[in-house]
Amino acid sequence: MAMVILIKTWQDAELDAYPIRKRVFIEEQGVPEEMEIDEFDLNALHALAYADSECIGTARLVTLFGGIGRIGRMAVLPKYRGHGIGKQLLGALLKACQSQGIKQIELHAQVTVIPFYEQFGFIAQGDVYDEAGIPHRDMILRI
Repeated sequence: MAMVILIKTWQDAELDAYPIRKRVFIEEQGVPEEMEIDEFDLNALHALAYADSECIGTARLVTLFGGIGRIGRMAVLPKYRGHGIGKQLLGALLKACQSQGIKQIELHAQVTVIPFYEQFGFIAQGDVYDEAGIPHRDMILRI
């Protein structure tokens, strides 16, 4: 499978990214549709994974005040999971953080995927909380 990761603006990413987010977050995980698209999408950088010409995964990087970035909305279509696509998406966004001058990255990790982020040096902080009906925990990486 030939795979490539592209970084795009929301204007260029939406047609490919939204169907994946809808499939994973809304249909699979039961996130309310009105919560899926938010005010951060428009100014975020979006990483998209393509296998041949099909978009199979997405994630985004939001730049916050004070050199802080927030990674989120990471989703890979079910049949492509377990092949390192999430790692490649996260790696592409970590590189983008460096070019954006971001010194600290935060994310809201679903509890079941905390070990995935720990591989990259993210550290869980605080208590578990509910976000869209799914247990989450904050994680931070200083770069």
